[in-house]
Amino acid sequence: MVAPPDSDVLWARALYFRHKDGSPALGGVSLGVEEGEILAVVGPRGSGKTTLLRCLAGLTTAQRGEVWFTGVPLHTMGRIARERLRRDRFGWIDPAPSLVPELTVWENAALPLMLRGTGRAAARTAAMEWLDRLDLADRARRRPHELTHAERQRVCIARALAPTPSVLFADEPTAPLHRADRARVLRTLTSAARSHGITVVLATHDAETAALADRTVPLLDGRRVTTVHLPPVPDSEGRPACSLSV
Repeated sequence: MVAPPDSDVLWARALYFRHKDGSPALGGVSLGVEEGEILAVVGPRGSGKTTLLRCLAGLTTAQRGEVWFTGVPLHTMGRIARERLRRDRFGWIDPAPSLVPELTVWENAALPLMLRGTGRAAARTAAMEWLDRLDLADRARRRPHELTHAERQRVCIARALAPTPSVLFADEPTAPLHRADRARVLRTLTSAARSHGITVVLATHDAETAALADRTVPLLDGRRVTTVHLPPVPDSEGRPACSLSV
């Protein structure tokens, strides 16, 4: 077992994973992510992006390969240790918003902090900062069912940012948003990462989203490639598809 470079906050070597039906998801992917870097994992749907993020975040264990976080091997950790690491150091944004229906907007955004033991007042202050940045401060006392789909996704993004995670994993974070909302939310996400020193690993099939990253890692059929062809997103019809390369 070889330790990762000191400059990499995340490091993965030769990750292999197959789904339960036997279809391959990852075929030997290796990568490193430096502290404070915004890295976009790009590729068409089904290329292995989500599986890679889940392996890096400790949500899924690769069948072969290694994942290291700040010099600590995630691949040898037990389930409870991985859950504690995700709670204390990682943030996660899914492509579809998922909120606790019984809680208000600010309570949903503050939930990770309160689960860590942060006092209610301090957790609310941190949550409100991000809700304000995402133009949701006036929705703070609403329940999720009173929000639009796009608003619920922005609450999920505020929830992920409120604890100031060391690494934020974002799986198609702006997929449910309209183009104008996408641009505003991505600016907030990237500026927050840079101002707070958050490392971001995001999965996207959208060239405009990937363009905001410091670096891209193209995937195709579960393997790293030099160039990947990204089709236009639905509300960008008529514009040519883009190719991204490293």
